[in-house]
Formats: sequence, C-alpha cells, structure tokens
Amino acid sequence: MLKNQYTKARIEKAERIKAAGMSPFSKIGDFEGSIMSEITDIASFKKFDSLEEFPVLEKELLFTGRVVLLRKFGKSGFFHFQDFTGLKQQAFVSLEEMGDKYPIFKNMLDIGDIVKVEGVPYRTKTGELTVKVTNMQILTKSLKPLPEKFHGLEDKETRYRKRYLDMITNPEVLKTFITRSRIIKEIRNFMDNNDFLEVETPVLNPIPGGANARPFVTYHNALDAERYLRIAPELYLKRLIVGGMPLIYEIGRNFRNEGVDATHNPEFTSLEFYASYTNYLYLISFIEAMIKELVLSVNETLQIEYGENQINFDNWNVITYRDALVEIGNVPEEVVDNVEDIRLYLATKNIVKEIPTKGKGWEILFDEFVESKLIDPTFITEYPVEISPLARRSDENPEVTERFELFIAGREIANGFNELSDPIDQYERFKSQVEQKDSDDEAMHMDKDFIEALMYGMPPTAGAGIGIDRLVMLLTNSQSIRDVIAFPAMK
Repeated sequence: MLKNQYTKARIEKAERIKAAGMSPFSKIGDFEGSIMSEITDIASFKKFDSLEEFPVLEKELLFTGRVVLLRKFGKSGFFHFQDFTGLKQQAFVSLEEMGDKYPIFKNMLDIGDIVKVEGVPYRTKTGELTVKVTNMQILTKSLKPLPEKFHGLEDKETRYRKRYLDMITNPEVLKTFITRSRIIKEIRNFMDNNDFLEVETPVLNPIPGGANARPFVTYHNALDAERYLRIAPELYLKRLIVGGMPLIYEIGRNFRNEGVDATHNPEFTSLEFYASYTNYLYLISFIEAMIKELVLSVNETLQIEYGENQINFDNWNVITYRDALVEIGNVPEEVVDNVEDIRLYLATKNIVKEIPTKGKGWEILFDEFVESKLIDPTFITEYPVEISPLARRSDENPEVTERFELFIAGREIANGFNELSDPIDQYERFKSQVEQKDSDDEAMHMDKDFIEALMYGMPPTAGAGIGIDRLVMLLTNSQSIRDVIAFPAMK
C-alpha cells in the first residue's frame, strides 16, 4: 500500500504509541465477555441535557467511539466522537484532569481514531452538554485519514463501493442499516408469534424454479453438473408442505440475472411463507397486520412520507386486476377483453409490443397505466392464468387465478396466491412455459420432481413472498435499492 505524507505521519504516531508501552491496535482486557454492557451510548448520555444539575455518579461513565472532529490548544482541547448509534458527542480534555495521560490526546490522537473515553457530564460556558474526560485510550489507530469534508461522502459510486466510509461519514446511512436489521428481527418475531417455523432450502438448484426470471448458472465439479443460484425458494418450500410442515417461512437471498436499477439488484432478500388449510384472502389480512406492525415499530405512526408521496398505512385497498385496468388505469372497458383491441389501444399510446395472449396484454396495460398510481397499500387480485404459472385457477373464472400482489408507492412489495395443488394442471402449465423458452428466456423449466411431490398430495395451501429490500426502502424513505443493501452489485 502506498504511503502518502498523511499516512506516514499516522504510522509514526502508531510507533510512538508502541514506544510508550501501549498498543495502537488494542484488545479489550484479558477476560471473557464484552464491555458493551458497561458502555454508555451517546443517545443515553444526551438525557443528561434535560437536567439542571447533574447527579453525583458512583463511577465515571465509559464511552467508545470514533473521533470525528479535533481541536487542540495548549493545555486543553475538544474532540467529537461518534458511536454505534451514529450520534456525535463533544468531549473536553485538559492537562489538569488527565495529568500524565494528556500527551495521548496532545501528540497521538487523530481524526478517525477509535477511542475509549472515561469521564463525567458537564456544561461548557455556552451551555453545551460535554464529557469531561478523566482518562482515555486509543483502541485503534486510524492509519488513513477520513475524507477531507466530513459532511458525508457525496459520490454515489464511492459510497456504494466503500460502504464502511459511507457509514462513518453519513450517520443516516448507518441508521438505515440498523433499521433494516430491526425490520428483519420484527418480521421473524411476527412469524414466530404466529406459529410459523423458520426453515432453510437450497441455494444451489438443479432446476431454476419458483419465478419467471433469468438464472445465474454455475458448475458443481464434484457432481459434474450445472447448478443454478436460486431465483426463489418456492418449489422447495412447497415440498416441505407436502412433507407435513403446515406453517413455514424462510428469509433468504435470491439471485436473478437481470439489470440493476432503483428497485432491482441481482442479489436480494425475500421473506417467503406458506400456510396450509387456509387461503389467499387470509394472507391478505395477515400481510396487512404484519406491515402495520412494522410501520408502527419503525416510524411510530401509520402515515409516512416516501419521496413526494404521503402513504397512509391505515388505508388498505383490494381490487381485481381487471377492475384496476378500467378504474385506475382508465383503460376503456370494451378494450380489455380482446387481444386485438388491446394491441390497437396500445398503438394509440405509441406502445408497440408483442401480445401473444390476453393475459400478457393485461400485464402490459397494468405496467403502463396502473402500477405507478398505486400509492396507498393496494392488493391487486385475480391475475391472468398466463402470467401466474404456480397459482391455483379460480373455480368461478378459469381465466384468472386466486392470486394477489401488494403495491405501495407504485411498487410491488408482495406476491401471494392459493397454491396450485393439481399435479396435472401444474404439469400442463410447466409444459406451456417450456414451449415459450425459445422466445422468453425467463420462462420456467419443467420440474418433474416437484410434479411427483404434488402427486403424493399437497393440502390446500396459500403462500406469499415479500421483498425485504423494497420494504426497507419504504420504511427508511430510501429511493434506491442500493441504499438499503450494504454491498450492492457494482461493475
């Protein structure tokens, strides 16, 4: 690694720390366990700000954090440090308080260093809540300076490639990933509290299945066979349903060999869950309850801002696919039921696309005229059979399936349906998909093992999948999926 003058100076300071009998890269004690339970986080410390007089403490408070601002005078100085909460706190250091430990601050401390600080609360002459330092230790010497402008990295490419710097210099980014962790924890709690069992299914699949998408292909040397990174865990989860597990879920990574944009990343996280002896209408109410609980947990209100939109999570809507085309998309009712009429209508809007079936025509109409208008949570139901190869056909209308998708802020968040348990119907739909593979490289493969599993009998089951990344985007007001994935796909 090249050493510029700034790095060289820091390495020299690290050597001086060693010469003084200390380590520039310390460990925490010689005992088993952690000092985290003893540390006062900055958020808790700021509660002292509401007190007119500080209490007499039995012992000094202990802090840890990274130095983000430094002002040195003759026999005193100030520094600001940032801890794991993303908050910053001012500390005051003086020769009078620290004695022979003062040279650590005076001669060895740099912006970026990770420190352990002991001290008590006090106010400066301007009334600012400050830690009066009585003892400090450099735990880790930063050998490379942080970006010069400590107002946060602005170049997005650098932010995504060097997420660690992004999190250090942009506290809101750190907060986003802490919130993401909380959301996943809350989802697990919700599923567990409703008696679902968490399971795991293979990531390396002999056949890509469970969704229409282009897979990533790899090779298993020991088996001398191609394998596919899973595009969805659906078909394996339903095998577990056949095996007798009635309520199951999986939170895991899926992989789709597709482009990168504001809502798509080739590697993403989903929640997928299945409930036997129930139906998709139950899942609609289940998902509504889950997301309401998440929104309240993160934002403490059911009305949130997302970009320019105000989203009311107390206003949930359910509408059929066909009615949405007419009532929301303003597609003339006489158009929607005929392929040629759909084609001609799209042509009047300067949209020219191949429309082999009415279902595909509906899909294009929906994408063009409906999806972006679905701001408050809206469940779209009764999807065409042609675009729902795994969903159960409606008994009342065999052209549509008992399926729903949830849209919020103009984006798909969840997909669910009554599962197709008829192995003969499933075989014919797989066969139709295979026949489309010459013109559609996202069409599904034939999964004969899954067909065989269905032939042993799968109970009436409803299942759904929720995109975790898009959900986190909503709840953190993030406009790009790359802002909620710690290490997004980059060239």
